[in-house]
Amino acid sequence: MIVPETLIRTAVQDDDAALAELDRTTWSTLHAVLPAPEPGAPFFDERHPPADYLVAVRGGAVVGYVRVVPPTPLAATAHVRQIQGLAVAGSARGEGVARALLRAAMDRARAEGAVRITLRVLAHNTPARALYASEGFAVEGVLPGELFLDGAYVDDVLMGRSLRD
Repeated sequence: MIVPETLIRTAVQDDDAALAELDRTTWSTLHAVLPAPEPGAPFFDERHPPADYLVAVRGGAVVGYVRVVPPTPLAATAHVRQIQGLAVAGSARGEGVARALLRAAMDRARAEGAVRITLRVLAHNTPARALYASEGFAVEGVLPGELFLDGAYVDDVLMGRSLRD
């Protein structure tokens, strides 16, 4: 099987419908802390503009995204970027799309002058944790039972890495 080339680019407003559909079809209790997105709901809004997202495109179709933003509006955290969402279409899983998005997010963060990148991941999301660890992220803290999801308490795992490596 030949895997088409993956293009990573900044999202544009015209990606809204494709990203909204991707968000709906990839929603899972493995990674989601919010309720499933409603059909027809827009993906972008005032707090989540296209410029905050990188998208993975294969054969002209959006197959993944990552959101990478400053963690807070404070000047004291201007040197940090945080990944606040990463999703890959089921049809493109296991083909390096998430890794490509993660690397592109780190490249963008470096280009913006960041020297550190962080993320939060649910403790039971072992595939994501393994990916992040393989890209140099280390567990920097655990918030035990921080979230109550699907009838159970779930740990929130804080991971981060230097971008100077």
